[in-house]
Amino acid sequence: MIKAGLTGGIGAGKSTVADLFRHLNVPVFEADTTARKIMSEDPEVRYSLIRWFGNSVWDKQQNMLNRNQLAAIIFTQPEALQRVNNLVHPLVREAFNEWAIRQQNKPYVLHEAAILFETGFYRQFDYMLLVTASTEIRIKRLLQRGGLDEAEIRLRMQQQWSDEQKRPLADYIIHNDGEEFLIPQVIRIHQQLLKKSNG
Repeated sequence: MIKAGLTGGIGAGKSTVADLFRHLNVPVFEADTTARKIMSEDPEVRYSLIRWFGNSVWDKQQNMLNRNQLAAIIFTQPEALQRVNNLVHPLVREAFNEWAIRQQNKPYVLHEAAILFETGFYRQFDYMLLVTASTEIRIKRLLQRGGLDEAEIRLRMQQQWSDEQKRPLADYIIHNDGEEFLIPQVIRIHQQLLKKSNG
């Protein structure tokens, strides 16, 4: 079974691309969703986050992680972001490996995550798929989605590699800038990965 990574900068549209692969019956592991689940449900992770950043990162009334408060800290303090990544990413990788074992009958699986290149985890995959879009388009999409203002969006973009840094490491590039249709690009890659899994 082939393991492929699917990544793209914030606002590039990797979740949309992931959904298209799901429609083709490809199992997709959502690393960011798993990371949020771990941070909310793993007692040791919760204890570490509160110890490092204070009680404000945990909403006692709702008994859940205060994601906005944590984001306000880690996206303005690079060392705090690194600390959280070092805590959570090994657990996400473990969850992915366990999940992948259960998909052994599939030709290939996708691991969708925002920062596969930045963490070095991309080296664990047989192929890497990169979703790209211009900075202007990504900002526009994120502003329409709501929840972040432009300064917050740019701050988060700075924590990620640029497309220029990622492109040389990608096996497949999916252009999501509105100039090329997404579905034909996804189908083309899907067919190539199926062929490789049979080879």
